[in-house]
Amino acid sequence: MSPGAPPAEGGPERTEDGRYILVRGRRWRATDPLLEESVATALRSELGRARSALRTTRDPEVVAAWRARVQLAKEGLGERGEAWWTLSEADRLGRAEQRLQELTARKAPGTAG
Repeated sequence: MSPGAPPAEGGPERTEDGRYILVRGRRWRATDPLLEESVATALRSELGRARSALRTTRDPEVVAAWRARVQLAKEGLGERGEAWWTLSEADRLGRAEQRLQELTARKAPGTAG
């Protein structure tokens, strides 16, 4: 692996093709750069909320529900599921919007109501 591209605006180092970030020598799929910032921000917010909840949740059913939310957010960001660079622009944007809609339509796991 080459040393990679310089970090984007103070972010993590990227591979030369921009598809992966490098963190402590490990390669992770980068967020789809095509996403509108508002959508990416909302998906990152959902991801952070789910990860935070996972640190304190012990009920296995609730843990599974929060993990499903992490999966949806990561798919929306293009970091999981089919690689964003293999999809058309419309499919990439549609996937992000659809995952965000799913997340916002669901109630938070472990909450009443």
